Amino acid sequence: MNCPEAPLKEIFPACRHLVGPEKWGRLVEELTGEKQWPGLPEIIGAQTESLALPPYLAELAKLEAAVWACRREPGKLPLQPAAKILNPSLRILNCTWRNLASMLKPEERPQSSPTPGAETLLVWLGPRSGQVRVQPATDDDLLALKIIAEKLPIGPTALEHGVAVANLHRVVEQARNKGLILAPEPLLIRDQENFVPQEKAFERFVKPRVFTLQWHITQACDLNCKHCYDRSSRQTMSLEQAFQVLDQLESFCAARRVRGKVTFTGGNPLLYPHFDTLYLEAVKRGFPVSILGNPASRQRLEKLVAIQAPTFYQVSLEGLPEHNDFVRQAGYFNRVLEFLPILKELGIFSQVMLTLTRDNMAQVLPLGEILRDKADLFTFNRLSAVGEGARLLMPDPVDYQAFLREYMAETANNPVLGLKDNLINIIREQEGRKPFGGCTGFGCGAGFNFLTLLSDGELHACRKFPSFIGNIYQEGLAGAYDSPAGRRYRAGSAGCRNCKLLQACGGCQAVIFSSGLDPARDRDPYCFYAQAPVLTG
Repeated sequence: MNCPEAPLKEIFPACRHLVGPEKWGRLVEELTGEKQWPGLPEIIGAQTESLALPPYLAELAKLEAAVWACRREPGKLPLQPAAKILNPSLRILNCTWRNLASMLKPEERPQSSPTPGAETLLVWLGPRSGQVRVQPATDDDLLALKIIAEKLPIGPTALEHGVAVANLHRVVEQARNKGLILAPEPLLIRDQENFVPQEKAFERFVKPRVFTLQWHITQACDLNCKHCYDRSSRQTMSLEQAFQVLDQLESFCAARRVRGKVTFTGGNPLLYPHFDTLYLEAVKRGFPVSILGNPASRQRLEKLVAIQAPTFYQVSLEGLPEHNDFVRQAGYFNRVLEFLPILKELGIFSQVMLTLTRDNMAQVLPLGEILRDKADLFTFNRLSAVGEGARLLMPDPVDYQAFLREYMAETANNPVLGLKDNLINIIREQEGRKPFGGCTGFGCGAGFNFLTLLSDGELHACRKFPSFIGNIYQEGLAGAYDSPAGRRYRAGSAGCRNCKLLQACGGCQAVIFSSGLDPARDRDPYCFYAQAPVLTG
């Protein structure tokens, strides 16, 4: 036999184990050298009947050959591709036998034997682990690979096939997490000097892959809420100007290597005269779109769903009926409760938001019970006492901590209760639980993975308090983001600088400002982590 046996043992251990030494010798005797090992599957196929080999053996040999080829790929994977690409080590095997992957470890008894049936197997080298992975391809895997391989634009593809833009982004991101797709690292990152080294649990809060533009497209509103942050008169963008905003958002996200999301709000965003046209254009550009607004008619929503359902639709309630209608408008509580079933019928994820004050804090959990089967998610923000909200009372910090603990306990009993306030991470840490993303998924994301655009072009780090960083017509989105003001809000409070929880928390800069303190210097006055140990750097 001309072909050295040792390398073949390494390449095809499962096949050799299945056929035994005698038949194995007859199979490999036609090979002329180590470079000929890829020809073994064909030889097995030709001799399956004469040697009474398992009928799936040729495909198993192809799988083992693919695994071996992947093992020779280390060093060939680009560490930092310029754009999303397929993993160069990826092999796609269209098999006529299922469960072949379970046969790859001959020393272990397979959980299931191969059975006839179509199955697509993916074989690739994990870019982080350096280990070969073998998995049956899911429909989502194949869709993601097709999008990247054929450079399909997300927005037009979603509209053509009636698929949500967010779902296409999701399948691509899942494939990236598996290592099937390689992507450049995002370039949105807080200034490193503002952070001490963090535990592994906090690593995921360092580099966001998504940037959200909360776009107050109009000041026009059909309500007159007592806690409104801004009732000033502002110029409304023309449709041409709005398209230019989308141009800037596209360029910004491409340069920072992140995905963009748009949340339309106001005022009432549906009162913007060109809303449907702008909504369609945002979807065409591949931006998942959400709406923070007021209840609308079923017919109005159906027009949007005909384009594409928003990722979510958020409305607000401020407590139980009497208090809510005092804050917002008479009859508004019932309007919302009549609106939520329409969202459910149209397949739109529904969120209810509450602005928490001293007067409605005790109503949060009872309201959660009312919403238990009516909304998909119910969350709250602490009052930012600016604008009209300056007339309302913020909760007492001691009472708020007790409320927060009661709220956290109730989340185990009521699935509609969501987590948003960054200070919840204090309780999770004290209970030995992993941190969650807080307000924007990265703690206080003001000026970081989140910006607010007002109808006249002003850009703010956060809508809940005056946090001007530039004007999109003058400095542009990128210029405002990189401005000294942008960096200042992004850095957060110096009072939180050494805190272990900083990357997932940072308190609330709007609450700091509302309390007469400096968001750049003072910590959130509601923070109760003061006595907990912090990292020293």
